[in-house]
Amino acid sequence: MTSFRPNQTFPGISMTGRLARLAGALGLVALLAACQADEIGYGYGPKDQRPVSAKTLELIKKLNMKLSSPVLMRIFKEENKFEVWKMTASGRYELLKSYDICRWSGDLGPKVREGDRQAPEGFYSISPGLMNPKSDWYLAFNTGFPNAYDRANGRTGSALMVHGSCSSRGCYAMTDPQIQEIYALAREAFRGGQKTFQLQAFPFRLNGKNMAKHWNDPNMPFWKMLKEGYDTFEMTRKEPKVDVCGRKYVFNANPSQPLDTVAACPADLGQPKELVASLQTRAKADYAEAEVLFAKLEEDRKAEEDKRIQLALAAEKRKADAEKARADAEAARIEAERNPSALARLFGAEPNPDAGITVGPVIVPPTGAPMPIADPRGPRIHAVAMTEPVEQERAGAISRLFSFVTGDKSETAPTAPATPVAAADPGALAAPTPPVVAPSKPNAPTAPIVPVPPRPANVDQPTAIVPQPAAQPVCAMPGAIVPAGTPPCPAVAATPTEQDKNILDRIGNWF
Repeated sequence: MTSFRPNQTFPGISMTGRLARLAGALGLVALLAACQADEIGYGYGPKDQRPVSAKTLELIKKLNMKLSSPVLMRIFKEENKFEVWKMTASGRYELLKSYDICRWSGDLGPKVREGDRQAPEGFYSISPGLMNPKSDWYLAFNTGFPNAYDRANGRTGSALMVHGSCSSRGCYAMTDPQIQEIYALAREAFRGGQKTFQLQAFPFRLNGKNMAKHWNDPNMPFWKMLKEGYDTFEMTRKEPKVDVCGRKYVFNANPSQPLDTVAACPADLGQPKELVASLQTRAKADYAEAEVLFAKLEEDRKAEEDKRIQLALAAEKRKADAEKARADAEAARIEAERNPSALARLFGAEPNPDAGITVGPVIVPPTGAPMPIADPRGPRIHAVAMTEPVEQERAGAISRLFSFVTGDKSETAPTAPATPVAAADPGALAAPTPPVVAPSKPNAPTAPIVPVPPRPANVDQPTAIVPQPAAQPVCAMPGAIVPAGTPPCPAVAATPTEQDKNILDRIGNWF
């Protein structure tokens, strides 16, 4: 690896040749840098002397303008637009270029006092002495604030500029390439013989539609005063003549004597009558449009405000309902902690009112598991029902009735006493054994019937049934098969009961 030394020589190349090559390379680099800078608007050389870009020169030629022809500039705050107008060969101004304002400070409305950070509004005259090639903000020109109108109204402020660096404290700030081209166009107009150029600064384009949006603004009287100068340029495409008298702007005046900025304006300002009539007609139409549009905008604004109020009220109601629901839930929770049944209603099903009620032969407890139970009337009813069935009772009553009426003295076999059956549970009541009844057909043996006692209601396990020996008859009924040696049952005369007597009395009444 070799190192380079300043006094090192190379064979075949003289020192003069090397210096010439180095100078050529540096020149090429500078030329390329200048071309690139010119393409982005910076150009080359001192910034206040750099030429207008090639694209702008081509546009000037296309619009039938000259580079040295007069310029006029306009500012619109609300639209953030900076316009450069240039006079054509016809003597009228045409729009050359429109730039986006990088930044302006304050609000819509004029500058009133020093330190209010308001960018000025009005008509200003820019002379070569107001151009600042050595501005700390790249390039700049002074707006000329305060002008005659501002001074007549006691407005204060200083150093209100249009400059670069895109930073504003009461000024109109552009980007550096923008202010460089604006500066160059003004410079060339001055070189062409223009003494001053007019800067018109407006809050917005002063037509009916825009004025309707700000119809109630406190600055509207001031803007209506500016509108005459605005309309003059819009209609004529010529720079309006601006004067001040009676602390207000007057346009296109040709007075017979100089005007006083503070004293009242003369009755006759010498304005062109046709121009004045045209300006009044235009202003009247714009104001009428502004009033109609303003009324419509007010209706829309009120409707939108009512809608916002309704939405806000609905939101408040939803919020109140949600708060009430949370409060109710909290109260229910507290009540549930104090009352377990309330807790069951809150977090579970309501208690079943039918739980534990007998449905047929079973009870459905809250657990849902069916459990068979005995008839709640107890085993005594079962025993009575088995020893004296309803059909048998009815037959006995009818027989007694007819035997009493006819005087039948036939013997009736007495009912055999029931034989108790021992139960597995000593506390349970044993059901009596029904009597042995002779079969309808002779010689047909009938097996004795042993009833099954019902299961007690309070016993879960089935009751054991203890088989009992067949009961032996005390006497022999007619037609019954009995063991040998059983004596026959004696005949018993039927004695009418109180029930039978009642029945006989009712039957007697029928006849």
